[in-house]
Amino acid sequence: MQTGFDWDGPAAAPRLTSANPSDWPVQPGWAGLVSGFWASPQGQGLQRFLEDRLAHGAVIYPPQPLRALDLTPPEAVRVVILGQDPYHGPGQAEGLAFSVAPGVKVPPSLRNMLQELQRDLAAPAPADGSLVRWARQGVLLLNTGLTVEDGQPASHAGRGWETLTDAVIRHCGETGGPKVFLLWGAHAQKKAPLIDAGRHLVLSANHPSPLSARRGPVPFVGCGHFGQANAWLSGQRLPPVAW
Repeated sequence: MQTGFDWDGPAAAPRLTSANPSDWPVQPGWAGLVSGFWASPQGQGLQRFLEDRLAHGAVIYPPQPLRALDLTPPEAVRVVILGQDPYHGPGQAEGLAFSVAPGVKVPPSLRNMLQELQRDLAAPAPADGSLVRWARQGVLLLNTGLTVEDGQPASHAGRGWETLTDAVIRHCGETGGPKVFLLWGAHAQKKAPLIDAGRHLVLSANHPSPLSARRGPVPFVGCGHFGQANAWLSGQRLPPVAW
């Protein structure tokens, strides 16, 4: 069966090989929203763009752009973490914001996240940088752009993904129970108007990148967001996340 990806490419990294959205599974609860996007002018334009870039030999990551919507159904979402665009190095992006596949070197931003988690909750160091375990607990790890070309950060920004991911953020805010939104960095914080802060817990801090993690106005290091999120979830009679 066509899966939309293979193991060829730089450093034998998995990469996108199909621009057909039917090759990118999502949970049934997202299907209507996603199919509506692909039927829209923005979705059709994005698909044509991806087809053209693949036809010209571009190496595009990740192999499954909608993996966050495949691992975390909308009815299970209780925390949303927003990233910007996927990692652009070979073998890094695995379709979840900030996450890398097991065996891949942990990037600096993710390393700061995991160190803050250890500081905040005295959690043991994880075995790898994959955040699939979070996604399976209802943590939606959503980048605002969902594809990128090898070695070219933000190369697919403004090509249409933002229309879909904004719709996903709105859907999370308008349906189901109260949720935690973790907005780290100015790019994620621009999405705050899409979220009803009177209904949900919205926590903001600097991006976990080494360039900003310790800077003001709200340093990421020491923000305590993991513990705050779990305390708030418990107050809503929702199970905490086993970070």
